Amino acid sequence: MEINLSLRKIILIPIALFILTAFCSVIMPVAEAAAQDAPLLHWGSSGYRVTKIQQRLNWWGYYEGPVDGLFGTKTSKAVRKFQGYNGLSKDGVVGRQTLTALGLQEFNRTANATTTTVSRSSAYSNDGRVGLLAKVIEGEAADEPFVGKVAVGAVMLNRTRSSAFPQSLSSVIYQPNAFESVTNGMYNRTTSEESIKAARLALNGWDPTGGALFFWNPAKRVSSWIWSRPIITQIGGHVFAR
Repeated sequence: MEINLSLRKIILIPIALFILTAFCSVIMPVAEAAAQDAPLLHWGSSGYRVTKIQQRLNWWGYYEGPVDGLFGTKTSKAVRKFQGYNGLSKDGVVGRQTLTALGLQEFNRTANATTTTVSRSSAYSNDGRVGLLAKVIEGEAADEPFVGKVAVGAVMLNRTRSSAFPQSLSSVIYQPNAFESVTNGMYNRTTSEESIKAARLALNGWDPTGGALFFWNPAKRVSSWIWSRPIITQIGGHVFAR
């Protein structure tokens, strides 16, 4: 009897190990695949990655809402539209395949974005700054190309981060003789949708100037001092410098 029990143990242990190994070989890859395909960004997410997705969708004509880093209904709708045009699952979730199709595959190599549920009040907390910045963009760059408008807004924001200028946006804008359109009142004219969009992009981090603190129109008479500043680039009719 003892011999029979021992034989049964000898037979059953390898069988149990075989079943366990087979189970793991099936389940673990499925779990790993599920983890790899887990949603990265979806409704309620926020942050830099959402901003970049909104920018890309906006540039390609899928998205017309604010580029504010908040993944809401408009962003979800734009994502679904993009997915449909590119043969992807229209679920409104930005996973690995959608990021790659957007040309943002670098986000696949980083940890999943932290999802933050945002309130309606926080979603619009930036509107005051957007409006103020857009007014001066309109006054200074109404006839400039869109990227030139964003660049002018970026200069104002760069000044708030420089020790040589006031630290708030309103103080930078209303600094005496800092901006011609504020001095002559041209910034009070009706603000275009393009200037508002440019203001939002600038506030969300797009700086086409590479850190400029000054801009001017070389076709106009300006102080000789301004030409002593290190020039970075020219966008449209404006020269940008540090």
